Amino acid sequence: MTRLLIVAPNWLGDAVMALPAIADVRRGSPDARIAVVGPPAVASLFRMVRDVDDVLEKGAVPLFPGEAPKKGYGPFFDAALLLPNSFRSAFDVARGRIPERWGFRSDGRRLLLTHAVPRPPSGTHQVDCYQHLVQALGFPNGVREPRLTVTPELRAAGARALVDGGWDGTAPLVALAPGAAFGGAKRWPPEYFADLIGGLARDGVRSVLVGSAADEPTVRDILSALGPGRSSPLNLVGRTDVPTLAGLLTCARALVTNDSGAMHLAAAVGVPVTAVFGPTDERLTAPRATAAHAVLTHPVWCRPCMLRECPLDHACMRGVAVDAVADATRRML
Repeated sequence: MTRLLIVAPNWLGDAVMALPAIADVRRGSPDARIAVVGPPAVASLFRMVRDVDDVLEKGAVPLFPGEAPKKGYGPFFDAALLLPNSFRSAFDVARGRIPERWGFRSDGRRLLLTHAVPRPPSGTHQVDCYQHLVQALGFPNGVREPRLTVTPELRAAGARALVDGGWDGTAPLVALAPGAAFGGAKRWPPEYFADLIGGLARDGVRSVLVGSAADEPTVRDILSALGPGRSSPLNLVGRTDVPTLAGLLTCARALVTNDSGAMHLAAAVGVPVTAVFGPTDERLTAPRATAAHAVLTHPVWCRPCMLRECPLDHACMRGVAVDAVADATRRML
């Protein structure tokens, strides 16, 4: 194998959790040329990863016969490693006639794969799932914690974004990521974030809101809940790409977040995280270095339900008190 295509997960958090498995592949194939293909936000993450030679945005460049090949790829790829479990991902690489096609045996795609690996037992952390896959393919596992290196240039870009957003460069910062792409059930209530911002301000800590443009409605709810006369946070939601967000996070003392891509990104660059989990299972997707982070839950009979929207009273998230989140975050400052 000299040319490997890795099909990345579609979600930022899953992509971060795949980093140890990709490091295993690189260590086991030091001379291979490794390309990763994924959606734009995920592709931008992998431009920060030294184990990857080429990064391709899904749909932006041709990959398979019948399309004009990307310059430098010769006739295409020798093998494809599928990190998503979908039938479509296996269908695409089979249609592309990539000789070796590796992935989990799932979603009715077994016949499309040349190496179909049984999934690990339920309850396995997502980082371990990806490493189970590559180990079954012959790549020994190494480090089990996702890690990303933020270059000085990215740190400077993050600091510039903060200064442009109103930071004075001296006040201690706590980043807040109030969004969650999966659905509203994963979001801690906006009024709770507003109360947290006020409490941190009384401690002399400036808050900065981060996230994608899709989180702007949630931010409007937070700012409305703050009301007049309360300290306003910096608002950089929708104003950073993933690499700049990584640089920005390194300027913060901590991140308060839902179960989200920002949570995994912060943990991977070494920023302490206070994470609020409700409908999702912290045993499967919480940051791995648990000693450095705080994971807060509220025990109710229905969690983890894995639903996008709560059909009841959202007690799993509303039961996580502002004081508990504030206390956990203050311990990181």
